[in-house]
Amino acid sequence: MKVLLINGSPHPAGCTYTALSEVASALNKQDIQTEILQIGTKPVSGCLGCGKCFETGRCIIDDVVNVFLAAAPEYDGFIFGSPVHYASASGMLSSFMDRAFYGRRKLFSNKLGAAVVSCRRGGASSALDQINKYFGISNMPVVSSQYWNMVHGNSPDEVRQDLEGLQTMRTLGNNMAWLLKCMDAGKNAGISFPENEKLIPTNFIR
Repeated sequence: MKVLLINGSPHPAGCTYTALSEVASALNKQDIQTEILQIGTKPVSGCLGCGKCFETGRCIIDDVVNVFLAAAPEYDGFIFGSPVHYASASGMLSSFMDRAFYGRRKLFSNKLGAAVVSCRRGGASSALDQINKYFGISNMPVVSSQYWNMVHGNSPDEVRQDLEGLQTMRTLGNNMAWLLKCMDAGKNAGISFPENEKLIPTNFIR
């Protein structure tokens, strides 16, 4: 079983990475393989709404989003991490997730999802709400922890002083590992995932 953690911060070893690493460590101790994907510092465009991805399975903009989409089928769970910018996820992660999730319910359906945010002081709850909405529209069970999945600090050293935040990250990792094992045990016992109805799109116009 494998989990991919996505670092939506431009800093490869900053506060968000520190939080994600704590989650990854807890997952590894439960024999879950992990990898952290760094979105990087190159510009990530928002979705153009061109619909080409419905034909090819790839985004017409060939960047880190396509790297993620190529790897995603191998993973059983995803954790998206972001610094808090103006009480929201980073612009990089927002654009990344808009394009990665657009029209891809089958890719993410029945896979676990979780959000992690880091902030200096405030805005974490609304940033978490924003990221969690991608899972809620993609038929993904959302993994929680003992508190909302956030850490506080203005530097990695300060994050490491947030003992409750780090404990929340470890609990998140343990909860995700447990759920993955439960799902695997269910499949081995012949319990299949729910069969989804064909989507009935309804536009609210008169």
